[in-house]
Parts: sequence; structure tokens; C-alpha cells
Amino acid sequence: MIGRAFALACLALLPAAGLSAPLAAQAPPDFDRTWSGFVADHRAVLDSAGVVGATLAFVRDGRIAAVDYFGLADVEAGRTVDERTIYHWGSVTKTFTAVGLMQLRDHGLVSLDDPAVETVPELRAVHDPFGPIEDVTLRMLLSHSAGFRNPTWPWGGGQDWHPFEPAEWSQLVAMMPYTEVLFEPGSRYSYSNPGLIFIGRTIEARAGDVYEAYVDKNMFDGLGMETAYFDLTPWRLRDRRSNNYEVVRGEPVAGGPEFDTGITVSNGGLNASLTDMARWVAFLAGAPPGDPAARRAFDEVLARSSLEEMWEPVVTVEESGPLGRVEMGLSFFLYDAHGRRIVGHTGSQQSFRSFILVDPGTHVGLIAVYNTAGGDETTGVDTDVIVERTMERALEELF
Repeated sequence: MIGRAFALACLALLPAAGLSAPLAAQAPPDFDRTWSGFVADHRAVLDSAGVVGATLAFVRDGRIAAVDYFGLADVEAGRTVDERTIYHWGSVTKTFTAVGLMQLRDHGLVSLDDPAVETVPELRAVHDPFGPIEDVTLRMLLSHSAGFRNPTWPWGGGQDWHPFEPAEWSQLVAMMPYTEVLFEPGSRYSYSNPGLIFIGRTIEARAGDVYEAYVDKNMFDGLGMETAYFDLTPWRLRDRRSNNYEVVRGEPVAGGPEFDTGITVSNGGLNASLTDMARWVAFLAGAPPGDPAARRAFDEVLARSSLEEMWEPVVTVEESGPLGRVEMGLSFFLYDAHGRRIVGHTGSQQSFRSFILVDPGTHVGLIAVYNTAGGDETTGVDTDVIVERTMERALEELF
């Protein structure tokens, strides 16, 4: 269990959010060997799959303790991946959206058991064959147990001229009369992108602010996430933005660095550098012992007790599989590593793939992100498979 033994080994420090910067201790040999083997095997898989660029980082006690930068952020520009590279994080955005709702709960502006129609009244047009739509609560939306479909936009989307995602709330509202609740709300798990969009609308309704501004003020600022933003890249950061690629007939085809997630932003619109995502993982992992300044800074974002509440199982995702028994809390997936609960989330949008894994008990976390999706039969390994296998091995060896 490498995470328990690993002392501070700072390859990069995260000075934001009140974190102190004590002198680093030498990493023990067992971690060095394990990490080196992990990275070597990971790189071999990326090479065989034709992945263009990727980053893998281990966070310990609020700092990036080990990191591997692989390949290119942009092929045409010849720009290599480094600590400045900005990736798209897809559904990892949902963890920010969920924390935002918990902030509002802690400030007395919502209850998790409020009916969703109180803040998203358009849901009254949805067909619920299991009872009144008022039975669907915010807690169910957070835990993907409300009974809504998976895709945001289930019709079309395959043509070049189609919008990347619905651009306006009115488009989702127009689908409400054609939407039905698929199973008894609260009875089981079924991943739903619209559910987190409804949470984003709830944040706007109760906070009186647009979603992007709310997260910027109440999470990015407090944690010092200076490169984090939603959708289109600010001019000052454009030379740091990773392109994304699909491998077709053995060659990477660029998808273009800029795309707009539209009304689905609270579901998957986040972009940020590794350094800033490490700050997010450090917040989730918790302040290391003896660092009261970090603890105060983190508690100003969300009380530790509220985060721990989010990591209690609500519904089962799967009883067994490559990642073992997986459960769903409040927008966090819950995994097991040697009897310890590991929390995390994956991201998949355009041709970006990513995941975060966090062990709050030992203040460690793993971040992985890829700018390539293996596309056709000429690729050795699909990136979605790489994500699953990397997570599986990480739970076994790094936590």
C-alpha cells in the first residue's frame, strides 16, 4: 500500500489555497520502483495505441509528488506536453457541480431532498409513469438514480453541421414533453448527463448567478485555480491549450482545440492545467496533518463533513467488474483499494479522456488525462480501455 508509506517528494509545489511548503523528504525506494514501473508500462501502452499526448500525476499531501508528461499537446505546432498544458476534463466537471450544490445546501439555500421541479419547473412536462414528478429529488439527480436517460441530446448530432452540444436551455426544454422517467426514482443507478445539467440550473436559480461565474467565485478563486475556465479558451491561455485527436488508419486526426459545450457546461465544460487539477485533487484529499492553513482554506470551499457525506454510497453501480464493486455517492464514484474507500470520476468528451482517483484517508490522489481517442481497427488499444486498465492497476498498486 504505497500511499500510506509515501513521504513528501515534491517535484512541483502547489502554493495556492494557503498550503505551506515544507522541505520535501526523500521518497522511499518502494514508491520510486512502483511509480517507475507504472509509468514505463503506461507509456508502452500509449505508444502502441498511438496516443498523441497524455499526463499522469500522483498527488500527496497537497503537492504533485510524481508526474509523467508524454508526447505532444499539438502535432502541427510541435508543442510538447508539460505542466502548462491545458486539457479538457469532460465529466470530471460534475464533481465541481456537485460541490457547488453542497455549498448551497450548507448555506441553507437548498435541501438535497427538495423536489427538482422547485428549481427546474420545466421538468413538470416530463412523463413519470411511476408517480408524481415531484418525487424526483436533487439527491437523486446527484446520485444518478433519478431515472433520466444518459445522453443530453438523443437525436442526431452525427453531422459536421450539427451543434457540438445543445447551445440553449430552450432546446432541452423542448425535449421535456418527449422525455420519460425510465425507472422508479431512487431505486437504482443509471448514469445521466441531463441530471447534472438540472443541478447546474438549480445552482443558478438558488445562487442568482450564472453557473460559470458561480464556480469561478466559489471554487476556482478559493483554491487558486488560475488556468481553470469553461468552454472557449481565454486569449492569454490559447498557446497552452491541447488539441485533441482521433487515430484513424494509424494517423492522428485533429479535432480542433476549441469547442463549446453550450447549455451542458455544468455536465462537462471544464478546462484546466494539471497544476490546477492537482489543486482540486488536493482539496478533495484533504489537508495534510500539521497544515491548519490548508485546512481553513479548504473548509472555506466546503466543510470536510459535507465532502465525506458526498462519499457515502447511495446506489450500486456494479457488484463486480475490472474495478471491483463500484458504488455511487453524490456525483462521485466509490471504489475499493485494499479495504479503503477511493473516490473519483472519469471524463470523456470530444477526444479527451481523463480520470481522478482520491484516497482521503491518506491524502493522496492520481490524475490522468489523454488528448487522444483510439478510433478504428488500426489502433492497438482504445483510450477508454487504457483509462479502465490504468485505474484498475492504480487501485491495486498506488493506493
